[in-house]
Amino acid sequence: MPITVKTHRSPVVEAAASLLERQILQRCGKDSLNTAAGDVNLVLAVQPDIGKEGYSIANTEAGVIRIAGNDERGLLYGVGKFLRTSRYTGGIFTPGSWRGTSVPEKDIRGIYFATHFFNYYHRAPIESVERYIEELALWGCNALGVLFAMHHYTGIDDTRARDMLDSQRAFCRAANRAGISPALFLIANEAYSTSPEALRASAHGAYGVELCPSKPGAVDLMLKWREEVFAEFADAGIGYVCLWPHDQGGCECPQCSPWGGNGFLRISEPVARLARRYFPGVKVILSTWWFDTHQTGEWAGISKVFEKRPDWVDILMADSDKGKFPAYPLTHGSPGGLPMLTFPEISMYGTYPWGGWGANPLPRLLQGIWESARDRTGGGFAYSEGNFEDLNKVLMLQWYWDSKRDPMDTMREYCAFEFSPEAAGELARAAELMEKNNAHKWVVDDTTKQRIAKVAHADIAAEVEACVTRAET
Repeated sequence: MPITVKTHRSPVVEAAASLLERQILQRCGKDSLNTAAGDVNLVLAVQPDIGKEGYSIANTEAGVIRIAGNDERGLLYGVGKFLRTSRYTGGIFTPGSWRGTSVPEKDIRGIYFATHFFNYYHRAPIESVERYIEELALWGCNALGVLFAMHHYTGIDDTRARDMLDSQRAFCRAANRAGISPALFLIANEAYSTSPEALRASAHGAYGVELCPSKPGAVDLMLKWREEVFAEFADAGIGYVCLWPHDQGGCECPQCSPWGGNGFLRISEPVARLARRYFPGVKVILSTWWFDTHQTGEWAGISKVFEKRPDWVDILMADSDKGKFPAYPLTHGSPGGLPMLTFPEISMYGTYPWGGWGANPLPRLLQGIWESARDRTGGGFAYSEGNFEDLNKVLMLQWYWDSKRDPMDTMREYCAFEFSPEAAGELARAAELMEKNNAHKWVVDDTTKQRIAKVAHADIAAEVEACVTRAET
């Protein structure tokens, strides 16, 4: 089954052709392919009248299926749709019957890799993560976030820091090859473990090494460190820099409070301007994570400062880990009239340790959060701790593509591709049921032995098992 490329063979086009061939060969298990439809020719092309990053799949003549993208990314996404709607049974490839045109609704369809918690991204072989990045691209992912978490290290030359930088640059290179724009996330006032004690912040929930931007010399030191990090990623094709206020990060001294509308902005602006010097064309994203959670007045403070739209911020990011979108921007609008992104937390809801209980599909929870803000946002980055929430990533990526898509439809398409079309309905139902049992936690009791804090509902577990059993027959 020949694959013909009728466009300039850029790295992204090469990735589209390579992924198409590789996925079919891997799934059919043969070096030379047979097709259930006789001779089939696949033609890959670019057709710049479809719509930004959109694609079209059509039969152009007998035995010819044309997958066209409006641009290189669109071509890759069209290949993904074609692969997902095709069948692979007993070494026989059956081309998918889906024909039509599809154009993404949201501009930014991103995943953020939390790379520093000894999870999949941190410990898996780099080649495995690179392949995973390519698979996300097939679902329409066009942005990938990484964070160099400074507080773990003594400085930029710490051996562990060098290892982390090497892996994150590899992820960025893999993203670029797959048409994904890398995003560098930074905690606004984060510091190394050896930071000067005299310059440290008064912060909540922090590692205790962050710096206070109101103390003389602290801003200069932080800018020096940020420049070192930017230099490490100078050739990584960084498309976004995202500045973060809370978790670790923040300062509660009188000169910095309320942090989100005061000290955070004073350190973020020079970092943003430095980023623009290092990464031409970069978009600066300002996060509002945990605003008004520990200190009141952060949303009101940033709104007052941004009464005149700032020239150093391009996009705001707003979401929370509390199971709902923040109320302030829904009621008052985005500060400065800036476009907004979401940051759904798809890994941690309901369970601990994250990833310790296997897959955690959350279609209804995520749908509720998404629907509250979908008409006010231009996409987002889903927070990810690993590949155990692969289905949650796909749900978010597909909502960024089509904001009103039924999550069950997405899950059936996912299950048809990952398992088989015949099993898709039962497995999608099993995933839907699994959300009701997403409440497992390990705790340490008085004898220091681990136990389950909350057990599954046995009746739901039995129904999930029945769905899977039927899918296997």
